[in-house]
Amino acid sequence: MDITIHTTALPHVDPDASLAFYRDVLGFEVRSDVGQGKMRWITVGPAGQPDTSILLAPPAADPGVTEDERRTITEMMAKGTYGWILLATRNLDATFEQVQAGDTEVVQEPTEQPYGIRDCAFRDPAGNLIRIQELR
Repeated sequence: MDITIHTTALPHVDPDASLAFYRDVLGFEVRSDVGQGKMRWITVGPAGQPDTSILLAPPAADPGVTEDERRTITEMMAKGTYGWILLATRNLDATFEQVQAGDTEVVQEPTEQPYGIRDCAFRDPAGNLIRIQELR
């Protein structure tokens, strides 16, 4: 089998704030932006990697999601426990400084983990956990 990861999804509550974070702070390209108001689906991805994207989507937009499920999703997003993604960079310290300068909520400064990686963590405007690991 020849399978790749093409797109993963993260929820947003404020599409403009999320767009600014991924475009201006992380430096991702905007590949598409469809919809209007809070009902926007925005696809972003790292420059030079056209086959890998993140879809920033309104949470619980699926008509099959119940009101109780929407409430649970909203509560989990507010706590930062609903969405997360792992990214990687060759220069963790420089990346950390650049992301931190974007007035981003720092969860963890660069740290050597006991399981053999060095990483840091932030929250995006929707509360999603963004972990960035250093490539070695």
